[in-house]
Amino acid sequence: MKRLLIPLAAAGLSAAVLASPATAAPSWASEDLLPKPADAYGAAAFWLDSNGAALRKATQYNLDAKDVPKIVSSGSNGAPDGKPGMTGPTTTAKATASKNVNLPKTVGKVFFLDKAGHYRWCTGTAIQARNRNLVATAGHCVFEDGKNDVYSKWIFVPGYYQGKAPWGVYVGAYAFTAYDLDTYDDYDGDYAFVAVHNGFSLTGSKEVVKSEFHAWAGDKWIKHEEIKKEEYDAGFDKYGPAGPYWSKDFDVTPEKVAHNYTGEKILTKVEVTEAEYAKAPKDTADDVNGEQYEQAGPSPISKEEFQKLTAEKGDGKYLGKLTATKNANGEETAWFETRYYIKQWVKAGKTVRYFRDHYYLGLAKDLGRLGDVVGGQGFAWNQPLGQQVTVFGYPSAPHPDGNKQYTGVTPKWCIGKTGTKSVQVNTFKVETHQTLKCSMTFGADGGPWLIKYNNSKRTGYVNGVTSLFADTDGNDRIDTISSAIFDSETADVYNKANYAETKKIVGPNGELLK
Repeated sequence: MKRLLIPLAAAGLSAAVLASPATAAPSWASEDLLPKPADAYGAAAFWLDSNGAALRKATQYNLDAKDVPKIVSSGSNGAPDGKPGMTGPTTTAKATASKNVNLPKTVGKVFFLDKAGHYRWCTGTAIQARNRNLVATAGHCVFEDGKNDVYSKWIFVPGYYQGKAPWGVYVGAYAFTAYDLDTYDDYDGDYAFVAVHNGFSLTGSKEVVKSEFHAWAGDKWIKHEEIKKEEYDAGFDKYGPAGPYWSKDFDVTPEKVAHNYTGEKILTKVEVTEAEYAKAPKDTADDVNGEQYEQAGPSPISKEEFQKLTAEKGDGKYLGKLTATKNANGEETAWFETRYYIKQWVKAGKTVRYFRDHYYLGLAKDLGRLGDVVGGQGFAWNQPLGQQVTVFGYPSAPHPDGNKQYTGVTPKWCIGKTGTKSVQVNTFKVETHQTLKCSMTFGADGGPWLIKYNNSKRTGYVNGVTSLFADTDGNDRIDTISSAIFDSETADVYNKANYAETKKIVGPNGELLK
């Protein structure tokens, strides 16, 4: 890398080094993803809802470049900047091969929403960590270019296969990468280590009474069953106005009435924009026309919800007002939404329909720590170039000539020796990348480069992650992939991520934990 670093000890990330955080000047950068269980639960539910519809909707992430980058030899043999080191893989009591394909179940897809709100994926792998909670992937699959920020709703699905999450979903809590990537978009540091919460799966639902519904901290929803007016009246007499029944007027030309109208009437509520709210007359002391006005908020929301609503507002799907407060450095620290309504009393027409509410709770199951469930690949740094590697990924994008060789539904792999010389890629400020002859395309970003891969154990040592794709012979087909060279700085970043502590998201009864 380009900055002077204090090399790690000769033992590298051996027990002695892992016993305490690195004391060298920081070469790493970190950002929060979803450290709060409630936000993490919401992100997982977002991707898993409707039997994983969002997972299937996602498309591979593409770098913001019109053409594939040009790579040239740097003339360097990529000499290590310190002594080589390795930390061994984590194994599980169960077999580590996927049930569907003869591949390691540590490898999977990372999913996230990009800055335009699109559903995206890259490739990642579980990697050995003291808390058994780390995922290795490409830095550009976690950190936004030039934004000093991270993507939203970031999750990891190990063993992803044909739209399924066989070992659950693991939500990102904290992300760590090279300082130069986070600050300067320098792809010599295009890697990231993400600490994830315990995995969990959604296991079904159950109907409950209204009081239990309101007390539930996890996923929940209401279904409306249409009933007859007589059934509604009987329920209203039994439970009162706070009971489990409600009605709505579907008359297309309702007649407005005042609040003191003695006949049967219904209060309708229509959301409007701030401008429409501002134009509406507010002198309703006598309630002559039956209209009432309501401003709800400003109400605090999460950063992820703020970004989602901002995208919806740009598409005209959200009417409310979004605001954010900033600190002295101009950084946003809190986010709020305000909504505006016009409420109108109207006569109950002939088209009134009556409904009974059914209250449901979404049930979830804690699956444990990532490394305990699928294991974790080892980690290696300061290794010589020209080594045999096995690279996994979920390629999907077509080649530059339009040929679409891969689907992204199932994982693929390349095996071979890396180049003996490092390369430069000026477009992405790369001075030293390692390369491998391989035809995988975008979607394979972040896939692990495993040295000393043991096919029977399905384990090896991560010594790189797929970063860039290149056409070196000019035939408009990807034929080469590249990775950052894992050096002492990479070990420093990994060592920092190695201490991140994460949480359980759901309790023994499927409830959301705080």
